Amino acid sequence: INAHADEADAFLVLHGTDTMAYSAAALSYALASMGKPVVLTGSQYPLGVVGSDASANVTGALRAAISRHARGVMLFFGHKLLAGNRATKTSSWAFRGFESPSVSPMARTGAPWRWYGAPSAGTGWQDPSPYTRQDVAVIDVVPGMSAARLRAMTTPHPDAVILRTFGVGNIPASEPGLVDVLAELAQAEVPIIVASQCYQSEVMLGHYEAGNALAQLGAIGAHDMTLEALYAKTVFLLSQGKRGADFKRWMDLSIAGELTLQD
Repeated sequence: INAHADEADAFLVLHGTDTMAYSAAALSYALASMGKPVVLTGSQYPLGVVGSDASANVTGALRAAISRHARGVMLFFGHKLLAGNRATKTSSWAFRGFESPSVSPMARTGAPWRWYGAPSAGTGWQDPSPYTRQDVAVIDVVPGMSAARLRAMTTPHPDAVILRTFGVGNIPASEPGLVDVLAELAQAEVPIIVASQCYQSEVMLGHYEAGNALAQLGAIGAHDMTLEALYAKTVFLLSQGKRGADFKRWMDLSIAGELTLQD
């Protein structure tokens, strides 16, 4: 895309659905300052199958890309245009297989299309370095998870840990040794980013006693980011050489509209 940025007015990317939301989020950071619309789309059924959703999705994505309302990296699927870093795959079979949990769609198809606007653009990022492979552990906290299991999942230490917790950022802090394992990670300067397992969520560390331990360890809340946006942002920041307080500062900022900033 960068190689043709001066030649094209917009870009349409055909993509498989399984990882499309991850790619959309990753592109939103890498292209945050490009200033030209990019629309990703795909389909549940191949184009050659009778009844496929492919032609409608490609046509809709193309129309979105050339619209004067288009901005940033977007994902078109199932008659809806979503901000790319706000989208998540919700179904492996439904024609409306992607949703945007925390913000409204940018547009819905119809006669005429209904446009609802886009999330705030964010700070942007000038001349980012390319993505590099980073060891980011994504761990779902479950009732009964032992400290030994958590330690095994974080040994050797990864470059960062995304902890998918209960509610607004709660963990079973009373589980013997569990907080100690997290403290070891924090002491080793491994970023601990706290997300929620809820479909719609706003992480608020320390809001309840069960989340106080994470707040005291200096864990970073994921705000209302989707897992795809959070994972891509973590890899992006690590690829830019961000560590420590600088990593946390950028995680709390909106680069490309991926999170909602609270007053």
